[in-house]
Amino acid sequence: QVQLVESGGGLVQAGGSLRLSCAASGNSFRLNAMAWYRQAPGKQRDLVASITRTGTTNTADSVKGRFTISRDNAKNTVYLQMNSLKPEDTAVYYCNAAFLFLPTFKNLEVWGQGTLVTVSS
Repeated sequence: QVQLVESGGGLVQAGGSLRLSCAASGNSFRLNAMAWYRQAPGKQRDLVASITRTGTTNTADSVKGRFTISRDNAKNTVYLQMNSLKPEDTAVYYCNAAFLFLPTFKNLEVWGQGTLVTVSS
């Protein structure tokens, strides 16, 4: 199985920056696309940004120009650099990964436990 462990959330003032990390661990897998989602209280979970294994990115309009997704394939880790944070960015941020489970060649998906980002005004 594959597990995702997120880190880097916390409390920051508006205009500040945070960097989230999400590391995948397990056996016999190959990571494919990875992504960050977020869910604010009382709202649905929305895609923030995604990145393919080869580095093609997609970023939500609401964070474009402020957030940057990147990955290190050697470390099985995806990052989300968040700059110019706004109070409306407050949410639980979840890491998501699609991976190929090598023993069965099945494409599977896994979620992290979430990390809270709070932006104060």
